[in-house]
Amino acid sequence: MKNLIFKTNNDWTGFIARLTVGFILFPHGAQKALGWFGGFGFGNTMGYFTQTVHLPWLIAFLVIAVEFLGAISLLLGFASRIWAIAVIILFTGIIFTAHTDNGFFMNWLGNQKGEGFEYHLLVLGLSLIVLLQGSGRYSVDARLVSW
Repeated sequence: MKNLIFKTNNDWTGFIARLTVGFILFPHGAQKALGWFGGFGFGNTMGYFTQTVHLPWLIAFLVIAVEFLGAISLLLGFASRIWAIAVIILFTGIIFTAHTDNGFFMNWLGNQKGEGFEYHLLVLGLSLIVLLQGSGRYSVDARLVSW
């Protein structure tokens, strides 16, 4: 089981993909979990997700956990395949619940009612790379497998 979860190719591909996803997710997770970067913090975010968006509390909690703890774990290269699966599930859900009505493109000019899903597809693609390749170089996973 250890090799299935933590096995990684000691390459640059997994390293670059996991760092990119981690750096993209971390500010969003820190907004939700800690209130950093102009975010609302854990309690207010949970309230928004459960009362306004009407997500079950467990799903709301998991969204915050994946974006915050998943980002940190990806940056460290710890259990990256598991976190990649979680990010894939999260971003697939985000696309279908919040962005398909807005089309493909980002709302660069502010002339749409919301954001499209092109950014989310990029995160999905990078997460698939991490799922297939593993954490890559300089990862906790590589150390765990070598023990």
